[in-house]
Amino acid sequence: MTQTNATPNARTGGQILVDQLVAQGVEHVFCVPGESYLAALDAFHDASIKVTVCRQEAGAGMMADASARLTGRPGICFVTRGPGAMNAAHAIHIAEHDSVPLILFVGQVERAMLGRGAFQEMDFQAVFGSVAKWAVEIHDPARIPEIVARAFHVAMQGRPGPVVISLPEDMLVETASVADAPRVEAAEISPGGAELARLHELLAGARKPVAIVGGSGWDAHACEALRHAMEKYDLPVVASFRRTSLFDMEHANYAGELALGANPKLVARVKDADLVLLIGGRLAEVPSQSYTLLDIPTPRQTLVHVHADARELGRVYQPALAINATPGRFCAALARLDAPQSVPWSAETRAARMDFLAFTNAAPAIPGDVQLNDVMLWLRKRLPEDCIVTNGAGNYAIWTGRYLRIRKFGGLLAPVSGSMGYGLPAAVGAKRLHPERMVVSFAGDGCFLMNGQEFATAVQYDLPIVVVVIDNSMYGTVRMHQEREYPGRVSATLLKSPDYAALGRAYGGHGETVERTEDFAPAFERALASNRPAIVHVKIDPDAISPATTLTAIREAAAKGR
Repeated sequence: MTQTNATPNARTGGQILVDQLVAQGVEHVFCVPGESYLAALDAFHDASIKVTVCRQEAGAGMMADASARLTGRPGICFVTRGPGAMNAAHAIHIAEHDSVPLILFVGQVERAMLGRGAFQEMDFQAVFGSVAKWAVEIHDPARIPEIVARAFHVAMQGRPGPVVISLPEDMLVETASVADAPRVEAAEISPGGAELARLHELLAGARKPVAIVGGSGWDAHACEALRHAMEKYDLPVVASFRRTSLFDMEHANYAGELALGANPKLVARVKDADLVLLIGGRLAEVPSQSYTLLDIPTPRQTLVHVHADARELGRVYQPALAINATPGRFCAALARLDAPQSVPWSAETRAARMDFLAFTNAAPAIPGDVQLNDVMLWLRKRLPEDCIVTNGAGNYAIWTGRYLRIRKFGGLLAPVSGSMGYGLPAAVGAKRLHPERMVVSFAGDGCFLMNGQEFATAVQYDLPIVVVVIDNSMYGTVRMHQEREYPGRVSATLLKSPDYAALGRAYGGHGETVERTEDFAPAFERALASNRPAIVHVKIDPDAISPATTLTAIREAAAKGR
């Protein structure tokens, strides 16, 4: 068992590195092994950390990303140099865009070979400098504790994000005598009394306020404080894109998600609001509906923006009140304020809830024998409150976002960046951390095959996740835009899918095929009962492109407009 050392002692760089992860409380590491960091792999042999070996570096990085979203601590990923690092860049982009604390350790060539174009050599500081919060290379093993501790600070504080650390191979086998760094905790930022008083004044003058919650840096306690604050002020709560796990979707104050295919009534409500309280989020392109909800740079609504990173305040929108605070501290402070004497917008909050229910309970028929709307409504009732749902990107995710109900913090792991291939690795990472919770992953046929090989990782570690593959034999989102812009001219979007149920069985898991609505429920139950990783292959009509329209309707409308 690896022990932390408060006093200097002689160890190899690899041992020092792994000891720092133990000192930081790391319990899980996700990796694809490489000869460039053999000394670190050897140190893991005697450590208390659970190492998950993955099939491809993008999958390893996404599993680490998922663990970070669930714990609030940096996810840890190890990959080898060159191609390994470039595969992992996929996950680094997700972590940057989604504000997720992630630390990627990359093996590097020996120090004496740097700059010569050695085998798989890259300048990782240059490569990752524009996407990571910090990219650094360690040349002295005695500095490993210092640099790893700083990496944890950088990854977690302000707007969280990824850090990349390059590890020259010979540095990891060199011996140094150095003490371990103490455990790092992110600095919490509290709102000032004057800011809270001003917010109270602004709310007192409002008639149609809305609260929008998003971003990262949340935990279950922060979400509970948010609930208390929103109940006290009886505000309608809107989730930013794919941040629905921040507020119980069954709560009477929940009003919907600013997503792709958002409820038009919700969009109109935010546009017509006289005050917008934006907590933790940035209101980027998707939740802002292509930057149309708020005027830039000065919103017509009174904007109160709360964010942990001062650099995000005023970056796009000039707020009437900027509050530099972490979500948990802000929500706790808001919940402690005296309740307002009157809440003139309570009727608006009830109306917002009714609009949400009407939008998400409606299940209009779509083409084909599988009515995906009905499938999702059945899953809404079947999935337990603490279920973890994951997905990547594609039009299929419009169904999951509209119809499922996320009840708990960490209940949804999905990329704000719109990155395909995220759902399956995220499900593996989530089940590794929480074997006691049901984990259900959704993927389109195109999305699944981006990182489908990680199903083998689920089988290797006996992780009984359920992967629902929604197959329409195309890159559906691109095809939708293609029909809108170039109607009838199909190019490079058709796919020929494998038998995903057979693929699941070939990997050593369970497989089911669904071609009718009534077959889904028993197939899903058999998948759960197998107690193995399972794939449920759902074949839908290619014309059923979203819950609200069809490819035919999009094509015909585009043709008429030309």
